[in-house]
Amino acid sequence: MILTIAAIEDNVQIDRLRAGVAELSWRDGRATAGTVAKQVKRNEQAVLSDDTGKRLCNQLSKIISGNPVVKAAARPKRFSNLMISKTTDGGRYGPHVDNALMGTGEARLRTDLAFTLFLTPPKDYDGGELVIHAAGMTQRVKGEAGELVLYPASSIHEVRPVSGGERIVCVGWIESLIADATQRELLFDLENLRATLRQSLPPQSAELLTLDKSVANLLRMWGQT
Repeated sequence: MILTIAAIEDNVQIDRLRAGVAELSWRDGRATAGTVAKQVKRNEQAVLSDDTGKRLCNQLSKIISGNPVVKAAARPKRFSNLMISKTTDGGRYGPHVDNALMGTGEARLRTDLAFTLFLTPPKDYDGGELVIHAAGMTQRVKGEAGELVLYPASSIHEVRPVSGGERIVCVGWIESLIADATQRELLFDLENLRATLRQSLPPQSAELLTLDKSVANLLRMWGQT
């Protein structure tokens, strides 16, 4: 399942985040890549360990983790640390697969899902599409500023070369309470159905109560706490 989500719809908020990005320091993106990925990664990664970076990460984390569609589709158990990447003239991130496990100690997580939150509008750069190679299909995404793309971390994916301008995105990974992608999609469908039925049925209707019970029991069956 690949979703494009309107994570930030307030242009003022986007402008504030971009102002924060303008204050960041940058380093070679290969410093955060694995052995294989280093060979195809040509971008810059923001330094987020200082006060400016921590403040911006905190703002972005609240936006992403609090988004109702992200919560319904991903069923997050844990989020990785965020990264902010900048790709300029000639930069790219060739086809690669994300590490299945990231972090160390208590911060170690299984990467079930990846996300890219676009912070620059598509008119600001040429090329730079996120290309996701899923089973039987290839999807290209060049989102508006504030749009988040949620996709399986198990897929082969890439960022096409940026031939002009500057592409800035926030990326991260999610370990889900529901490890199986098919089960997650089924629960997401049921959540969408429940949201639709709530517009026309009273909360205590037999239909909604039965749906509530079914969702809860599926979570009991599949959830990994």
